Amino acid sequence: MKSAKEKAILYPGSFDPLTLGHLDLIRRAARIFDRVYVGVLVNPHKKSLFSVEERVIIIRNITKDIPRVEVVSFSGLLVDFCRQLGISHILRGLRDSADFEAEIKVAQGLTVLEPGLDTVFLGTDLRYAFLSSSMVREVASGGGDVSAFVPEGIAPLVAEKYGKSRKAE
Repeated sequence: MKSAKEKAILYPGSFDPLTLGHLDLIRRAARIFDRVYVGVLVNPHKKSLFSVEERVIIIRNITKDIPRVEVVSFSGLLVDFCRQLGISHILRGLRDSADFEAEIKVAQGLTVLEPGLDTVFLGTDLRYAFLSSSMVREVASGGGDVSAFVPEGIAPLVAEKYGKSRKAE
């Protein structure tokens, strides 16, 4: 839990799997905010590649050297989780104008539900503008190598989930 004067932000998402784009946003947010909570969403209606517990462990391992980053899981309404943590800022990455159009509507809705809850938008690094977790899963499901899209150590875990090992070929 954050201290009273600490400036904290929540970066919510499914992170299934965590991509280099996600990691870039986490690093950049850690330079701006005193604490960055990476909130892994529990969504029982969505079939995930990794369990919530696995995603939390993976992200904790990947971010362990980034100061002031805390990885947590949550379910239910985002605004309720923000209240629970005492957070008034949410982080969202924008890859393109379509992301902006979708994300601004969500941000406006969140502000109606919780006045004072601000969404901070960071433009995605151009190296990752094409990248999404769903694209990573699609490439991996076809047996493709996703190591250029995910932090070190995640590609073998993804391949294992699809029952494929690139080393076995």
